[in-house]
Amino acid sequence: MVQVPRRTAFADSALVRLLARWNEAEVRPPTASTAERLSQWLAWTDAIALSTVLNAPAARAKAAGTPDDECARVRDGLARTIREDSLYASVDETAVGTIDFAPYRLRYLARQQAMEAGVGPLRAKLRGALAARSAEMAKLATVDAVMEQALEAREHSLLATVPALLEKRFKRLRQAATPAPDASETDAAPLAWLPVFHQDIRDLLLAELDFRFQPVDGLLEALRSH
Repeated sequence: MVQVPRRTAFADSALVRLLARWNEAEVRPPTASTAERLSQWLAWTDAIALSTVLNAPAARAKAAGTPDDECARVRDGLARTIREDSLYASVDETAVGTIDFAPYRLRYLARQQAMEAGVGPLRAKLRGALAARSAEMAKLATVDAVMEQALEAREHSLLATVPALLEKRFKRLRQAATPAPDASETDAAPLAWLPVFHQDIRDLLLAELDFRFQPVDGLLEALRSH
């Protein structure tokens, strides 16, 4: 029987827990039915009816190598780019009052696009490697392809809201650091919040990277198990 790798539900991921911590609230959608639907979207075994795929015969593909090294290379490269991004590396003390969220939004969107461009080909290669192992594994590869297609639009819609939540965090930190009108210059530290925000961006991007790599990790696990 084909064992479909489970994926962490969106509401249980480090990405959502981090956003919730910023808002000092638990990760709970407003209604139980909404939570149920969200779980169904992103839990591998419950997201969509797959009986047609699971019951259909699957032909083996030609032998293909296991791309473990490439997966590690892509993931490490994306993580390194996030950690070493020059936009988060320094604070310009002369920029007080002129710092805007727009550059951060553009950079975050660029990082999301890079993740999408990196994860998609890896999943395809892993499916090819699975299909070369056995008819049963070929069926699992087909299941993953169906799941990716079924959940892609919903997942993209959810992740597209992250930059807006990040902007709220930016404004909240900036507002909290704004000195009172009667504060002296020696008491004010108007940019002390910015390194905190820079670390928040890194943490958020790395959490999203982990989330996006969950299907890749599941497929790699299936390969290693067989």
